[in-house]
Amino acid sequence: MGVVLRNLQKVVPIRRARLRKDVDTLRHILGIQKFDLGVVCVDNQRIQQINSLYRKKNVPTDVLSFPFYEDVRPGKLPCPLHRDELNLGDIFLGVEFVMKQCQEESSDFHATLTGVAAHGICHLLGYRHETDEEWTEMRQREQYILSEFYRLTGRRLQPLMNIQDSR
Repeated sequence: MGVVLRNLQKVVPIRRARLRKDVDTLRHILGIQKFDLGVVCVDNQRIQQINSLYRKKNVPTDVLSFPFYEDVRPGKLPCPLHRDELNLGDIFLGVEFVMKQCQEESSDFHATLTGVAAHGICHLLGYRHETDEEWTEMRQREQYILSEFYRLTGRRLQPLMNIQDSR
């Protein structure tokens, strides 16, 4: 099982090998190595179309998640019945949107992209941020993941929930 990484944009250069390795590290931290995961990098136009279609928000964004399992409770792993159900879903990374944020904040693009991917994976695992309680729970989970990422790689990442309130 693994990560399927697609880069469907040409606006921002992506270090695909690094992103794949970082997402694999996130999967290890979360104990989800047996699950497949799709990561799709898109430009502002594509992420805006997807955001408009599925969330009725006609603006670009940093990440959109489409879970394979709709009823996963935060902190619980899905229980697939068959081998072909070992799939968490897909995350779409708005890399052009993330790059613009990084330029405005003078932050590292690839480190931020990994933090955004962690946020998207949390959504695939049932975490939400519609209420204050959900926001706190997701923020704590992201902080744990990124502290473990630092412990394993020596690279410090900022949780997306600190960068912006995505509610």
